[in-house]
Amino acid sequence: MEQLVIRNFIDGKWCEPEEKSEPLYNPSTGEVIGSVPISGPKTCEEAIATAAKAYETWRLVPIAKRVSYLHKIHACMARDLEKLAWGIAYDQAKQIGEARGEVQRVIEIVESACSAPTTMQGESLDLISGAIGVKVVKQSLGVFAGVAPFNFPALVFGWFIPYAIVAGNTFIFKPSTQSPYFMQMMCEIFQEIGLPDGVVNVIHGHRDIPNTWYEDPRIAGVCLVGSTPTAKKMAEGCARGAKRSMLLGGAKNMLVVMEDADIDAFIPQFLNSCFGSAGQRCLAGSIVAIVPELYEKVLDRMIEAAKTVKVGDALDPDVYMGPLISRKAADKVIEYVDIALKHGRGCKLVLDGRHPELPEKNKNGYFVGPTIIRDVTPCNPLFTTEVFGPLVAVIKIEDMDDALELIRKSEYGNGACIFTQSQFYAEKFSRMADVGMVGVNVGICAPHPYVPFGGIKGSLIGTNKAQGKNGIEFFTQNKVTTIRTIDPNAAGGDAPAAPKKVRSCVAS
Repeated sequence: MEQLVIRNFIDGKWCEPEEKSEPLYNPSTGEVIGSVPISGPKTCEEAIATAAKAYETWRLVPIAKRVSYLHKIHACMARDLEKLAWGIAYDQAKQIGEARGEVQRVIEIVESACSAPTTMQGESLDLISGAIGVKVVKQSLGVFAGVAPFNFPALVFGWFIPYAIVAGNTFIFKPSTQSPYFMQMMCEIFQEIGLPDGVVNVIHGHRDIPNTWYEDPRIAGVCLVGSTPTAKKMAEGCARGAKRSMLLGGAKNMLVVMEDADIDAFIPQFLNSCFGSAGQRCLAGSIVAIVPELYEKVLDRMIEAAKTVKVGDALDPDVYMGPLISRKAADKVIEYVDIALKHGRGCKLVLDGRHPELPEKNKNGYFVGPTIIRDVTPCNPLFTTEVFGPLVAVIKIEDMDDALELIRKSEYGNGACIFTQSQFYAEKFSRMADVGMVGVNVGICAPHPYVPFGGIKGSLIGTNKAQGKNGIEFFTQNKVTTIRTIDPNAAGGDAPAAPKKVRSCVAS
């Protein structure tokens, strides 16, 4: 295949190559497959100016017309599902079946965003005082800017752009330099459907790009999916510039196995949660907490099942788990195996995936196989650090209250799942788990597109969660109009009574 030349996309056009660029790698092979531009201040300014200019006309486009563009995006993505999935598997190295699933989920999110004529409806209240009524309408805010991580190039596009533009805003999007190809293909779709120039702009580069957004008066808000330290840094910048912020941070998610759990049902959920996407997702299960009654039995089944996980090229349909995104990411997982064992008091490596067997063409890829460490304690760095890979800490808990206390003490609060057949356990865990998303007998508690996605505590630094009504709320502002209706035929124009000694602080 020819080398991919990733370009910036501003004002509906492909930009000339930047002076600086970086190589783009295929994590499955370690080969250079293209180049990514590293944008400077001039490009950032051009994108902001273009989006601000486009906003002045886009905000006035009727909502039915804006929705029609989403319908076209939806149709093109459905038509090109295989092409888009292949692109994700090629530069991000998500296993091809999972890449298809990601694209399919984004198609559903776009479809959900098409409900904007309903979710953007306002409110009214008549006769608040005399002939006075009020109406509340949802309006756009301006230019939004967003940063995506490497691990879900399609999903994060879906959380940000469809909701932003259907609400009448324009957008500047910075994909990860490690997985930019999906957005290149989406920009081709924007051109195909005739999306007005400047409504969506895509620029590539390093983490300094958001620095051009925070205090620019043309930027209304900033979005991020990334690590908690990055989210906190961006929150500080947004606060300085009085920007809205939707900042989804890191996670350390626990799968809790109770004494009445269906082990046969748990095992495939465990595999998908802990080793799907090579453990590189914010809802990956990285801690498995098991009650004493089932500890050894469940652990044996986990090891047995994890040994069957086939590791290899992300484009191989028979592979279960592809590589990590980079050599640095793979080395971090390997390093944390050593850290966990060094600090562990009795913990033991029971499945070592540091040197998986691979075909010759993948020998230089960034692979780590399923890795399990048992008897981890809450004071172990592995228990508290988001490693972002196929490394699982197994811990013995006394009961559900013990698990709930450990979850409560975590700096993160993204998700937690419980495996049980007890309605009491399920209801109590759902109510008391100190996280934003809970799963019962599911390993990945990612909600469907119609409801909010996001955690609490260190997992959500911004003011809003993603998708559904929350997405519309973030990308709109409520404007309240107070109206006195005056009868032109009435004497004195139906004027109010003479002022009294007490005057209201609201319209009367």
